[in-house]
Amino acid sequence: MTDTRRRVKLYALNADRQWDDRGTGHVSSCYVERLKGTSLLVRAESDGTLLLESKIQPDTAYQKQQDTLIVWSEGDNFDLALSFQEKAGCDEIWEKICQVQGKDPSVEITQDIVEESEDERYDEMSDSVQPVELPACEMGRLEDISELVNSCLVSPTRKDKLAAALESQHYIKKLLNLFQMCEDTENIEGLHHLYEIFKSIFILNKNTLFETMFADDTIFDVVGCLEYDPSLPQPKKHREYLRELAKFREAIPIKNKDLLAKIHQTYRVQYIQDIVLPTPSVYEDNLLSTLSSFIFFNKVEIVKLIEEDERFLTDLFKLLMDSKTPDVKRRDLVLFLKEFCNFSQNLQPQDKDAFYKTLVSLGILPALEITLSIDDQKTKTASIDILTYIVEFSPSVVRDYTLQQANNTEEEQMLLNIVIEQMLRDRDPELGGAVQLMGVLRILLDPESMLASVNKSEKADFLNFFYKHSVQTLIAPLLDNTTGETPLKEDYHTVQLLGLVLELLSFCVEHHTYHIKTCILNKDLLRRILVLMRSTHTFLVLGALRFMRKIIALKDEYYNRYIIKGNLFAPVIDAFLRNNGRYNLLDSAILELFEFIKLEDIKSLCSHVVENYGKILEDVEYVQTFKALRTRYDQHQDKLKERDRVSGSVGVSEAVVPSLLRSRYRREARQPDDEEEMWFNDEDELEDEAPLDTAQTHAHHALDAIGKIVEKKVSPTAEVANGPSRVLSASPKPQTDVQVSPTLLSKGLVDYDGDSDEEEESGTSGTSGTSGTNEERDAKRPRLA
Repeated sequence: MTDTRRRVKLYALNADRQWDDRGTGHVSSCYVERLKGTSLLVRAESDGTLLLESKIQPDTAYQKQQDTLIVWSEGDNFDLALSFQEKAGCDEIWEKICQVQGKDPSVEITQDIVEESEDERYDEMSDSVQPVELPACEMGRLEDISELVNSCLVSPTRKDKLAAALESQHYIKKLLNLFQMCEDTENIEGLHHLYEIFKSIFILNKNTLFETMFADDTIFDVVGCLEYDPSLPQPKKHREYLRELAKFREAIPIKNKDLLAKIHQTYRVQYIQDIVLPTPSVYEDNLLSTLSSFIFFNKVEIVKLIEEDERFLTDLFKLLMDSKTPDVKRRDLVLFLKEFCNFSQNLQPQDKDAFYKTLVSLGILPALEITLSIDDQKTKTASIDILTYIVEFSPSVVRDYTLQQANNTEEEQMLLNIVIEQMLRDRDPELGGAVQLMGVLRILLDPESMLASVNKSEKADFLNFFYKHSVQTLIAPLLDNTTGETPLKEDYHTVQLLGLVLELLSFCVEHHTYHIKTCILNKDLLRRILVLMRSTHTFLVLGALRFMRKIIALKDEYYNRYIIKGNLFAPVIDAFLRNNGRYNLLDSAILELFEFIKLEDIKSLCSHVVENYGKILEDVEYVQTFKALRTRYDQHQDKLKERDRVSGSVGVSEAVVPSLLRSRYRREARQPDDEEEMWFNDEDELEDEAPLDTAQTHAHHALDAIGKIVEKKVSPTAEVANGPSRVLSASPKPQTDVQVSPTLLSKGLVDYDGDSDEEEESGTSGTSGTSGTNEERDAKRPRLA
């Protein structure tokens, strides 16, 4: 059976003065030949690896704290701590350390702390010999005591000597007795001296003194001393708050007395640190590091004690999910869980992982589905906090749970949809809960945090789930508000929510590919969002513009053709003209969009803007953006004419067609990633919708359209969208040598959906010089394998 007495956690203090958990194991003390002395060894309980091998040095200062902690320093800035599961194990190792150093095990510290600097050692040589002599603890000597304590703060050695004297003479309890006498006799001057004394004692930063001051029978008197700040006209009422106003509410009765005492102590010490003590200056940040460590270890111990209670959490979740539980009681349960999760933030990653796995196994996520929907602000806010803790630590846990709901839960009851619904229904004027939930959704939808392996593809599965079951809930208020030419609702609450939805959709455009693309094309989403360009709220106009800018930044021809066909630059140009040249953020944002089109040389968008809005924008002279666009457009047209002139009527044999096809039918910005490949291969995608332009039909139509161009001859009267093509002379070559216009290929007039190519074929079928039936020509067209 495992010896639990010697079961410990090893901690090391990092550069941020926080304790890092180095692992759990079992400690022993034995002679190590290599180190030539008795050493402390800690072996990991998981695999027996050596976590610590530390020789007990005769001059190292070991401190025993809270009956289960041993703390010491190795080197200049390397502090270690052993946290024992049982007091008996701590006492056993402590006795071994004291035996090696020749000390009495009753002491709490084995050595005086030695200075780091040689100069300081020399300066304080006399102090290391002579201890600090405290005045008699009497009412008339309070001023002398205050001056002595304050004078010791300038030297680390004198601070240690003073702390040792205070502890050995039980001086703190004597001072607290004087405090009671001063209050009874209303001795304000004496109370002011006691305030200064105890404020200085806190700066001594000694855990042994804290244990005395924070005991149940002394902590309220310590708080009382700190009420009498001489700089205030009236004393504070901290004790009144702690005793009467701060009510301890047990969600479930706590039977463990040690746990109960630790909870009370931690709350009061946290209150002293945050409220009672004066705010430290930037130069005093580390003066209360031991106080922070005291609170840290208390919180770790509270979480450990609750987790070890087999019945407590089980009863709590049973009561939380019981439909008969009153709302007031359920609120207390949720508030307890929130505080419990808050304390867990002090755990190290491996312990925190086990902590959240325990909560998930007990049903925290189904419980949150209930509590998030309760019409009580405190319950809802605490539930949002708990969900945020879980998602920030492990979003995969929530994703796995939502994927399990795909086939056995109604859409409105799915956790993801509940989160979206609560975000959209937030009644807070500042939308605090909605902003927090938007952050949760953003983490869940971030592909960077999604897992992918041979047997599991979280990225594809979760995004498929979201766009099939949840995206319609997210965009519903946006679609409802943009049915006309202007937004239907312009109240501040509505536009703030729409701004959050736009921010999330912009994130999706940037980080998702075919999922959000199909949604935008099927729902005509960009057109509806651009209705918001006519909003009276500038931030919402900028949000709509930012959404379009994210789309254009992808340089995706699907999107570009969608924008051109829908004439979707019209709302942007309209907003630009209405702004009337005012020097503001909207003007700069619109100009930056067109500047991007020019710099990236997006030919299709450049041609569209110049051909449709060139005359409207030619009078804009305070920037050169539109003139530069016109110049870029003219240069492009000149290049096309030059190619036509040089090409003449040169034919292209079928032997070179494949390479031309490959060069034209490639994505300009990037190649499809794994997500897109999985999207293409998914036969069930969007089966309930009627897609406008799906990825697969685009691909088929694209190659079909290219085949049509390759096989037919161009009529002498044929014209294309971006300018006339040269007439090609008929070639006397056999049918296998197909003639093609270099202009058509070089200009990239390949319709991804094949519409314009089919129109051209129907318009020139009567003059085609290609022999053979339609079936024969179709047989020669390249197809997808």
